[in-house]
Amino acid sequence: MKTTILISGICGFAGSTLAGELARRGHAVHGFDNFIRPGSETNRAALKALGIKIAHADLRAASDIDALPAAGWVIDAAANPSVLAGIDGRTSARQLVEHNLAGTLNLLEYCRRHRAGFVLLSTSRVYKIEPLATLPVTVRDGAFRPDDTRTLPPGLTAAGVGESFSTTAPVSLYGATKLASEALALEYGETFGFPVYINRCGVLAGAGQFGRPDQGIFAYWINSHLRRRPLRYIGFDGQGRQVRDCLHPRDLAPLLEKQFAAPAMPAGERILNVSGGAASAMSLRQLTGWCDRRFGPHAVASDPAPRPFDIPWMVLDSAKAKRLWDWTPATPVQDILNEIAEHAGAHPGWLELSAPL
Repeated sequence: MKTTILISGICGFAGSTLAGELARRGHAVHGFDNFIRPGSETNRAALKALGIKIAHADLRAASDIDALPAAGWVIDAAANPSVLAGIDGRTSARQLVEHNLAGTLNLLEYCRRHRAGFVLLSTSRVYKIEPLATLPVTVRDGAFRPDDTRTLPPGLTAAGVGESFSTTAPVSLYGATKLASEALALEYGETFGFPVYINRCGVLAGAGQFGRPDQGIFAYWINSHLRRRPLRYIGFDGQGRQVRDCLHPRDLAPLLEKQFAAPAMPAGERILNVSGGAASAMSLRQLTGWCDRRFGPHAVASDPAPRPFDIPWMVLDSAKAKRLWDWTPATPVQDILNEIAEHAGAHPGWLELSAPL
């Protein structure tokens, strides 16, 4: 079923990648962006070449959203995605809430008016920090992994964090805005009768991702290693053993198409983890080893000082998405890393463009 899709943050990494993939699949895609993210302007021409119409609009301005043409579905891909947002000195807590929560409210009002379906790209950071920060771990091949000889928190196994894992505070200010957006979206959908899906994403990664360590660690690390930029293992004894999984955003497109066409479902079945899972997970030390083999050795400094909200191991378990939707990620981690490395080689000024010092 082909549909008309509106994407917020369409010139960001996730938004532009999804827009291109969905357009190639025959959907009518349009979207908007406020272009405040360094590097986002670079995606405009490629999207326009695919026939995608792009409006300049700010998610936080209700009048901007009111002026957008009707669509059958809305994909909310706009957010300040940093777990340090609101405390890092770059943005205030109020700005974070206005962008991530008030912006979602504006999109939900759009959906109410136009009877459009709504998909929220949420995050693994909605899960409670304390049991993740104190997770019993062992070390294997330079990476943390859950210690299954000890009691693990409910909802967490060696396969990853499941949807039943606690989402009670604290989850970080960023996580709280996304969790509140989830709840608001589900309530709007129930109250006003339009479909809502919540897709909690692991770390998104791929070519063209903007290079900031708090928002695109795989792209940042590979670009920095290639350019022989200073790199640091921060926290956890400064050894780089902390682990994340990764997912290419284009792999979400088949799942989204199934959600667009699905009949009404209970709310509990509309909240999903979507990630590369354990098969894609690696530590910073392992990522450095991959870069060393591809680009040659590059020393990484050690900084054992902890950072707020940091956790040693975050892998999402997408078994529910497999069971309900027959969805699994299609792009192996090695293909993701190779794609980033090729893009880095072809764009020597990428770090300066997307994350100016």
